[in-house]
Amino acid sequence: MKDYKPTLRTIIYCITVLILGILVAVTIKKGNAHTATHSRTGYYFNTTINISLYDKISDSEASSILDECMKKSSHYEDLFSRTKEGSDVYRINEASAGEEISVDEETASLLNTALYFASLSDGAVDPTIGALTILWNIGEDSEDVIPPKEDIDNALLHVDYKNIKINDTTVTKSDPDLKVDLGFIAKGYIADSLRSYLISEGIENAIINLGGNILCIGDNFKNGYNIGITDPVNPQSSAIKTLNIKDQSVVSSGNYERYFIKDGIRYHHILSTKDGYPANKGLSQVTIISDDSVTGDALSTLLFILGYDEGSSFVSKYFPDVTVIFADEDGKIL
Repeated sequence: MKDYKPTLRTIIYCITVLILGILVAVTIKKGNAHTATHSRTGYYFNTTINISLYDKISDSEASSILDECMKKSSHYEDLFSRTKEGSDVYRINEASAGEEISVDEETASLLNTALYFASLSDGAVDPTIGALTILWNIGEDSEDVIPPKEDIDNALLHVDYKNIKINDTTVTKSDPDLKVDLGFIAKGYIADSLRSYLISEGIENAIINLGGNILCIGDNFKNGYNIGITDPVNPQSSAIKTLNIKDQSVVSSGNYERYFIKDGIRYHHILSTKDGYPANKGLSQVTIISDDSVTGDALSTLLFILGYDEGSSFVSKYFPDVTVIFADEDGKIL
């Protein structure tokens, strides 16, 4: 029997609640003075998302704002999805070497940001990792099959961020078999964009929850938002740590999100671009608290791949203002 876990990224939560009949990953704990006045749940990016507003506004105004958030989410899915036919990423992946692909300016912006993190990490995270993720197919109707090493080595030949170029909104690749996958960074970018929209509409207190990528707007009327970090060993149990967050992002990556177990070994979805196998540096989870979500999204994956020692040095050098919480293989905070 498969030991497959749901793809819903329940990586950060306080008290588990049901909103519109759908399980979500975060809420405000009892005892806080203010709770959400309006909320909307949808399904995008292969996960459940939720936008909760805490300001006192009219039902009609809230409905209009939340409608637009869902429209924007659908729009980003149309741009960034690797599997949705006709998306910008899909068209890049189907292009031949040297073919110029015109993309939306937001796709170009996200790709440039992804390439920045790839360059900074010497390819430890790489938006051209698609050949590997397609091969492993973990969490996407996976049959729990470990690919042959020959196939992994062949896929690695087509993972190289230096083989994709962006000129304004035109994308070209020098390797016809190169495949883009923005899974390590896209939800962070989308959360930041949704925050900008909500603020432009006068929203001062809200939570954006993109399948567990949490972005808090404001300070919840000076109370903050109590965000719990999932226990990576027992994801459905109580939080291993609770944070009081004001106007920041909280993003975690871990080996319990999408995985299968074969012969007693856990094979998860966070793949190493060095050997093509799931990263194994003694961690079960990395949580990033940062001012913007795109940084948190990218770093949570990157530091999981690098491990505690190298990851700590990297973030101290390049991102000293972010807070990192590492959990070892037993789920203990380091």
